[in-house]
Amino acid sequence: MAKTATSAFKKSSNWVVQAILIFGVLVTIFPFVWVALMGTHSRSDIFSSPPPFYVGDRLMENYAKLLEIMPFWTVLGNSLFVSVLGTLGAVLFCSMCAYGFFAFDFRGKNIIFGIMVASMMVPPVLTLIPFFLTVKFLGILDTHFALWFPGVANAFGIFLIRQYMVTSITRDLLDAAKVDGASELRIYWSVVLPLIKPALATLAIVMFIGLWNNFLAPLIVISSPDKYVLTLALRSVQSLANSPWGAVMLGTFLSMVPLLLAFVFFSKQMMAGLTAGAVKG
Repeated sequence: MAKTATSAFKKSSNWVVQAILIFGVLVTIFPFVWVALMGTHSRSDIFSSPPPFYVGDRLMENYAKLLEIMPFWTVLGNSLFVSVLGTLGAVLFCSMCAYGFFAFDFRGKNIIFGIMVASMMVPPVLTLIPFFLTVKFLGILDTHFALWFPGVANAFGIFLIRQYMVTSITRDLLDAAKVDGASELRIYWSVVLPLIKPALATLAIVMFIGLWNNFLAPLIVISSPDKYVLTLALRSVQSLANSPWGAVMLGTFLSMVPLLLAFVFFSKQMMAGLTAGAVKG
């Protein structure tokens, strides 16, 4: 009798957990579905009560209007350019800095690392004015370079990869590579990088999403419409009189597609690598 009651309780608990997970999934995907549906309706339909929760017939009209109010594919290319370069730069430079903190012993290493970690607690909005003044001083205002290059060696990426190195790479492995005559650059490139692929994939996804969704930095740096990124371009058309919200919603949904593709193609590999690294011990 006790076993039957325990089994029934476990089954009911599983149903509750599954129901909660399903509800969470629905809440998560609802904004994406909503934006996609609104991209097929006119402005009047969107603001009707209740709003239509079905596929409309204004998709091509909204697409034509989107291309009319902004050079959508140009700003999409600008966003891809900034995000890809910033991601690749962050993966390279953060891993190099992390390797330096992991493999070398030098005076003040712990103090420097502690200050770097503490800098992550500073709210990003407080750095906007120093960021603008620095960019202006360097003469790179109104350039894409100012959007991706300052973040290639960020504290979060260095901390993430360094901590992964500590838990997944032994110093004996580095010493063995040195005994075999490998240089520090060869050890970093041929020994360390293959072992920290999960951490690199994690950092790449985080950086790509952050750069893709970045709005404040382009707002204060970019002034030429032909250099707008997606976030800035979509915000600029929302201030128009009688904003074509159907076109804006369609552009917003299309701007989500690269993020969804990145998640679909890379998240499984990232999670599998992280799990393998954790089990490996």
